[in-house]
Amino acid sequence: MNCPMKLPEIIPLFPLANVVLFPRMALPLHVFEPRYRAMVRDAARGAHLIGMALLRGERQQDYEGCPPIFGTGTVGEMIRVAELPDGRFDIVLRGVREYIVVEERTGQPYREAVVRWREPAAGVVLPGVRQRATDLVRRYLARRGREADPEALVRGRLDDETFINFLAQHLDLPPIAKQALLEAGSLPERATRLVEVLEFEELRFGSVGVPERAQ
Repeated sequence: MNCPMKLPEIIPLFPLANVVLFPRMALPLHVFEPRYRAMVRDAARGAHLIGMALLRGERQQDYEGCPPIFGTGTVGEMIRVAELPDGRFDIVLRGVREYIVVEERTGQPYREAVVRWREPAAGVVLPGVRQRATDLVRRYLARRGREADPEALVRGRLDDETFINFLAQHLDLPPIAKQALLEAGSLPERATRLVEVLEFEELRFGSVGVPERAQ
């Protein structure tokens, strides 16, 4: 999907230890740290864009400074901003476009980076791969006591990018696995990696106790 808005060369970064944002997906966030409150205020006065980034390595190490991050992330557009009486914010981002960090900039209380915009995800997911992902997710949810149809989770027969990105963001997978999905070079590669992650999860936990209806 080509983004109609003009994307800037420099974006604010919001690094977190357990969040990976994908294009087209919504992400609610509670912002309480002073430097990131400033980031939200500045973004609200500007392009309404915030780049989500996953922290690399030890999450607490030098968090007050600039701990290392993965170089690929997704910028989100603030589609909802609510300032609370004490100055904190509840915001909702909508994933717009993936980026690669070229270099970080100083000068603001929060982190900023010069970025290169990745091409939008392209390619066709083969029907067999999508069906395999659907079957694996159904069993994955059943192991957690949830009976659900993955297609129903995303309200019907959606396009491949929305379907794959929805599962990649919302399934309870390790953040590093989600980062690997985000870094895939194409949509078919992302779908194949998702299947591989789900197959690994199935091998790790086995299928013991899965209700027959989920087989």
